[in-house]
Amino acid sequence: MKKLGAVGVIALLALAVGLLVLRGPDWHKVHDAFSAVTWAWVFAAVGLNLLSVLARSVAWDTAIKQSVAPPTPPYRLVFSAFCVGLFANVVLPARAGELARVAVLRRRMPGRKGTTATLVGSVFAHRVFDLFPVILLVVWVLFAAKIPRWAYTSLALVLIVGLVLFLVAVLLARHRHRELEGLGRVRKLVHRAREGLAVMRSPLAAIKAVSFQTLGWIFQLLAVWVAMYAFNIHEPIAAAGLVLVLMNVATIFPVWPGNVGLVQIAVATPLVGYGVAYAHGFAFGIGLQAIEASVGVGIGLVFLAREGISYAMLKRMEEEPLNGAEPEEVREPERAHARSAG
Repeated sequence: MKKLGAVGVIALLALAVGLLVLRGPDWHKVHDAFSAVTWAWVFAAVGLNLLSVLARSVAWDTAIKQSVAPPTPPYRLVFSAFCVGLFANVVLPARAGELARVAVLRRRMPGRKGTTATLVGSVFAHRVFDLFPVILLVVWVLFAAKIPRWAYTSLALVLIVGLVLFLVAVLLARHRHRELEGLGRVRKLVHRAREGLAVMRSPLAAIKAVSFQTLGWIFQLLAVWVAMYAFNIHEPIAAAGLVLVLMNVATIFPVWPGNVGLVQIAVATPLVGYGVAYAHGFAFGIGLQAIEASVGVGIGLVFLAREGISYAMLKRMEEEPLNGAEPEEVREPERAHARSAG
């Protein structure tokens, strides 16, 4: 199995290198684009991404408050787990951070049997709420941006995937079991996961979650636009919206960490229609992904240390929600040791 895993990694790396060879830019021009970066705009983009993280974490906290029986975890623990999840999404493949944040938060909720499945359901609900701002963004981009012909398929894919996930979430949220007695282990897990979708049965809480999730997307849109100015790309905000949509399309199915290379191609190609040289757009794609990754890695490392979790532990933890393991609580000596080590 390990040999098969190694072969898979090599194959993915070969695919990434092949993409860069076939669709790679003139690296001298990429270097020139970086030499003219305005760093004040870069820092502004980082700040806007931080605001986006705050808004999105509030949306997840809202979903948790509706699904987990009191006492619910305080927001500071939810934010900590959310930030560790961001870090895991950057350094691990297949969006492992979505499960890692569940495992991190579950460690701080000792003695709450079955909570892991409920938290997984809350993560699913949180991601489903992306559909509303995404639809607004896609519709706006269709009318306001210069869209290359090939991109229409990508935009349609975003809407189809989002609508399917939303319908699945609504159907799952509607089915409820009042009593767990007599249910098998698998059915109990499914029931508890459905409880994580409870926010979808509460209109006011759902509106709050959607509002904060939308606010997070607005901050991210502004971050992309500001980052464009950092790379001396002075195009309308609709171009930033197109970049944001296609960048997310490129990461829907994470094949390797960050889908580096594929993201840059997805960013640079549509900007050609705005008169931006491919190499310049590719450099912007590198910078944009680095800005977003710096936020995830930066605050993620801070809260990783705060939780007393090593990178090796994080890799194991993202598998726990899938195999049904209930993580142990973090002991104070472990956190003290992690702080002193940091």
